[in-house]
Amino acid sequence: MRKQFLLFIFFAFILASCGKFEKIRKLTDEKKKYAAAIEYYKKGEYDKAGILFEEILPSLTGTDQQELVTFYQAYCDYHTGNFEMANFRFKRFAETFARSEYVEEAVYMSAYALFKNSPSYNLDQSGTLSAINELQSFINNNPDSKFRTEASDLIKDLRKKLERKAYEKAKLYHKTSPFNIASLKSSVIEIANFQKDYPDSEFSEELYYLKVVSQYDLAVSTIETKQLERYKDVVKFYQELIDKYPESSYLKKAEKLYDISMKASDRLAKLEEEYRKAREKEKSNTTKVGAAENQK
Repeated sequence: MRKQFLLFIFFAFILASCGKFEKIRKLTDEKKKYAAAIEYYKKGEYDKAGILFEEILPSLTGTDQQELVTFYQAYCDYHTGNFEMANFRFKRFAETFARSEYVEEAVYMSAYALFKNSPSYNLDQSGTLSAINELQSFINNNPDSKFRTEASDLIKDLRKKLERKAYEKAKLYHKTSPFNIASLKSSVIEIANFQKDYPDSEFSEELYYLKVVSQYDLAVSTIETKQLERYKDVVKFYQELIDKYPESSYLKKAEKLYDISMKASDRLAKLEEEYRKAREKEKSNTTKVGAAENQK
């Protein structure tokens, strides 16, 4: 009975609250509606405040209240999780009220809303790039801002997301069948790009090793005429690994591939040299026969 009574009180309160809000929406007195919207905002009821701000803004054009309501409306979108609209409203506020005391905060919040809207690392990262660009633009244009340090930290967080995306992409190509030449080539390329873009990454050591493995699988899977060059690259990538991480936990595994590649390179180099000599000898014999025929 006690639980039922409490539920009854709760729903009665909700209905009364909703009824009160609907009555406020129907008010024709804009001053009372404005006061109610501000009260809802200060109480943290941003959904209701946002609705009222939306309704009264047209009547506030040119008044002293227009600036504050426009600013608060953007925050209502932010607090209710509508980050895309918050980005738009904060940006529009900064353009409309360029001399406002809130303009710097609005520009920062427009970028921060993009940060909040940035997708998970395993999704398309165009939104993350947009957030980085806006935050960096804010820092460049407001070097002395109180938000500068926070904006820099946000950029670092977003770049970590891009780093994770690049890492997972490189690993995905590596996981593909070793007989898929295109994927193996892509794996080596993606790892090389990762090394260039994130030289101090926590994933770097693992990818240095996977680069050796991918290149080895590529050498094994390719036609013989391209094997020598690709085995040489295995040796080169192994040397890069031991130079960068001389005590790496991957060294023993990588060393096996290195040894096989060295032996394969020596064997293929000898075959190429024998083939070159045979071709030169054949060419020389052809030249002699031709000269003899001309003398007849």
